[in-house]
Amino acid sequence: MSTIDDVIALAAAHGPRLSAQDATVNEAGLDYLVVMASDTTGRRWVLRVPRRTDVSEGMAAEKRILDLVAPVLAEDGVAVPDWRIRSPELIAYPALPGTPGLTLTDAGEPAWHMDPASPDYAERLGRLLARLHSITPEQAEAAGVEVRTPARVRQAWRDDVARVSEAFTVLPALAEAWQAWLEDDTCWPERTVMTHGEIYPAHLLFDEQGTITGVLDWTTARVDDPARDLSAQYGAAGDEMLQATLAAYERAGGHVRPGLAAQAKHLWDASPIGYALYALTTGGETELATAAAMLNPGT
Repeated sequence: MSTIDDVIALAAAHGPRLSAQDATVNEAGLDYLVVMASDTTGRRWVLRVPRRTDVSEGMAAEKRILDLVAPVLAEDGVAVPDWRIRSPELIAYPALPGTPGLTLTDAGEPAWHMDPASPDYAERLGRLLARLHSITPEQAEAAGVEVRTPARVRQAWRDDVARVSEAFTVLPALAEAWQAWLEDDTCWPERTVMTHGEIYPAHLLFDEQGTITGVLDWTTARVDDPARDLSAQYGAAGDEMLQATLAAYERAGGHVRPGLAAQAKHLWDASPIGYALYALTTGGETELATAAAMLNPGT
C-alpha cells in the first residue's frame, strides 16, 4: 500500500469517496503512511495506513486515549482526531483545523512553519502540557489507558538501555552517561501523569495567530514521566526556551519538580535509544545501520 490511488481506493472500500486530484502524502511518520484527500463536499480527510502489524495492534489503545484526552483539551479549544473509520488497515477522520508546525520536504528535509524558539510558542506549549498533565493516573486507568508508576518508568529505561547495549556496540562514554543517569535519583519522577510522548511541532496544529488548535498522533501516549513531553522543546529550542515553557507550565498549574528540566535534557540525549528500539522492531537494514551510527559515532 504505497500509492495515493491505493489509499483512496482503500478508503472507498470503507465508505468515504475521496478524490486523488488534490491528495497529498506524508511519509514522515515511522508508524503510519498519511494521506490527506477531499470528499465530494470539499471536506478534507486524514487517512492513516499502518506500516506494520504491531501498529495495527495498538489501535484500540490509541482510541481509548483519544476518548480520554479529547474533552480535557477541548476546554482550551484544542482538538484531537475523531476517528470515523478504524480497521486493521486504515484509520480515517476529518482533518482538524490548523496546519502542522513542521513537515518534511520531498527530499526529506525539515520544513518549519513556526519558530520553536518563540517565547509565544513556549507559553502556549506550557499551558497545553499543564492541561494534559492534569489528567490523573486514576482517570487514565479507569479509561483503560496504560499507567506506569515512577518505579516502572525507571525500570523500563533500565530495560531499554540493557536491550540496546546487548544488540549494538555503544560508545563507552555514552554507556557510562546512561548508567549515571539511571542511578541519579534527582532526575526521576515521584509521580506520573498523562503524557503524549511525542509532543513537537510536527504533531501540533496551529492557526495563523500561532494558537495551538490540535494535537495529532497519540500512538505513544500513556501515564508516564512528564519530562517526556518537554524533551523535544529542549532539543529544538535549547535551555532558555525549555525554562520559558516550564515557567508557563507552572503558572498554568503544572507541577515542576526540581529535576524536571534536567530529566527533559536527559531524555533528549537518550533519543538514540528510542531509535535503536525502533530499528530492532522493524529489522530494516537502513534503520539498523542508522542506529548503529548513532550509538557509536565515528565507526
